[in-house]
Amino acid sequence: MPVTNLPDWILEFARPGNVWYVKRLSANDTLANKAHQAGPYIPKDLLFEVAPALRNPAYRNPKVVIDAFVDSHPEVRQVTATWYNNKHTDLDGTRDETRITGWGGGASALLDADSTGALAVFAFDRTADTDDTPGLHVWVCEGYQDEVIEDLVGPVEPKRSVIWRPGEAALFPPRLPASSCLLRPSDMPADWLVRFPTAAEIVHKTVALRPLQGQTPDDRLIRRRQCEFEIFQSVEEALEGPKVKDGFASLSSFLSLAQTILQRRKSRSGRSLELHAREIFLEEGLIEGRHFSHGARSEGDKKPDFLFPSAAAYADSAFPAERLRMLAAKTTARDRWRQVLNEADRIPAKHLLTLQEGVSENQFAEMQAARLQLVVPTDLIDAYPKSIRPHLMTLERFICDVRLTA
Repeated sequence: MPVTNLPDWILEFARPGNVWYVKRLSANDTLANKAHQAGPYIPKDLLFEVAPALRNPAYRNPKVVIDAFVDSHPEVRQVTATWYNNKHTDLDGTRDETRITGWGGGASALLDADSTGALAVFAFDRTADTDDTPGLHVWVCEGYQDEVIEDLVGPVEPKRSVIWRPGEAALFPPRLPASSCLLRPSDMPADWLVRFPTAAEIVHKTVALRPLQGQTPDDRLIRRRQCEFEIFQSVEEALEGPKVKDGFASLSSFLSLAQTILQRRKSRSGRSLELHAREIFLEEGLIEGRHFSHGARSEGDKKPDFLFPSAAAYADSAFPAERLRMLAAKTTARDRWRQVLNEADRIPAKHLLTLQEGVSENQFAEMQAARLQLVVPTDLIDAYPKSIRPHLMTLERFICDVRLTA
């Protein structure tokens, strides 16, 4: 019997020996932008680990058939893992990648365009191996189920994925490739090694390492977010790594540290985007309190991320409503964009800055009907369906707009 309740599903497949691959589905993973990739990308090294028969360089494009269960909906399919390896078998070959295909096209919840932005968990069940072939159980999150998963594995942001091996005390993700933003303890302020720096402190350090003043606001945002993540990872390892290496006197002490680390990661993920946006607004000559307000109240207990030109202008009933702007900053938009609609009553048309890699045409039609304008960094626009791209606003264009209306 398939397990169709998420807590029970976690208990069933979060067992030692299994491997989880967790990612947010992009428009290239689903069929949202009609790219016809036929399935979500899964790293080659991971597939070689869970299905070793696939790693057979003596054959051109070796395949392994896997029984797959999309338990969240539910679906049962036989899918095919293929190593496209003509780079190793043909003189002029260029491909060296793996794909899992055969999900059933748009009939599958995994490839459904409306699943774009959803958190998906691929649990390779190696406790049921037959001839080195794992079982594969998939959960595509709906609503706020992703928060339950992130409580286990930490925040999963667009363009990043998490590999989790249940039962292993691996609190830290694999190190990223060498970069000047990966700091050694000697490169950090001394007090960072005593208490974890605030999100604002890490963002300020990021700006110092990546000033990028000759680049557009969109490029600065994307590159700094990557740098900031590396700084955060460096500090986390410097501060918490020794505790992990020293071991734990009890299970409760380990769980306590793990919970602290996961909560800190979620807090950082939640605030990072708005803090980077604030820095860019200041660099672009927008003066806080005169051209924008950050975290000010609109009415009651509503606190939009940004009001333009200011909270004072918003509170002034004589100030023309058509010159007011509100910007929310949310790393992912799916299932959360509706929260933005009630954040500033005087502003009927809302703006949402997001890093989500695409939305479906149906989702976008809902956003347009609700008068929500997506603000998307330039590098991510191609991840959206072609029909949607002309209606997206870049961060640079948004800044120009608020200058004109200030």
